[in-house]
Amino acid sequence: MYIYGKNVANDYLNNNEEIKKAYLNKNFNDQELLSKLNKKNINIKYLEKYELDKLVDGMHQGIILEVKDYEYHDIEEFINKNFIVILDHIEDPHNFGAIIRTCEAAGVGGIIIPKDRAVKVNSTVIKVSTGAIENVPIAEVTNLNQTIEYLKKAGYWIVGTAMEGTPYTEIDYNGKIAIVIGNEGNGMSHLVKENCDFIATIPMQGKTNSLNASVATGIIIFEALKNRK
Repeated sequence: MYIYGKNVANDYLNNNEEIKKAYLNKNFNDQELLSKLNKKNINIKYLEKYELDKLVDGMHQGIILEVKDYEYHDIEEFINKNFIVILDHIEDPHNFGAIIRTCEAAGVGGIIIPKDRAVKVNSTVIKVSTGAIENVPIAEVTNLNQTIEYLKKAGYWIVGTAMEGTPYTEIDYNGKIAIVIGNEGNGMSHLVKENCDFIATIPMQGKTNSLNASVATGIIIFEALKNRK
């Protein structure tokens, strides 16, 4: 997997992550990053900008690192967490990355995503998360509904999000909770919605009838934090 950008590269170097190879622009002159790469004896290949552009689809700032694929966590690790987030088939990597940042800022214990029809942890997600992904465990599961049932048996309340439900400020967020964020276009799937204990909705005052998934996540998460005892 490729990761890119100076901040992301710096985080990986500081955290002693395994780096297979570095691809740098021939004019790359960030002495701090060059020093760190050389100290770790990382193989560096210098390329023209157009060659770097072919490797990743984003603002690489002249540095791309080849690293091992993200290693997902086991769902068992989440059972002792009091606050987790479930993403019901989020497809946009920018949304996913922004949600990871929000979860890290709020101290969320972990994020659960499905294996199919959803964005994976990729270079764009890592770039947008700006290092937060190092502090938020992410689990990938085969079946979201079975996972929700498993969490319920472990004492979690499941709070879904949709346009029609209880105003998000009126829900009790105490205890062990899992907040479900639906797909950008279709929201939560029917079965997932049925499995929720509560449905939180954010009232709209303007003509817009819905919010970006990452924005909605931030509103709900920080409302939950404010009300938890």
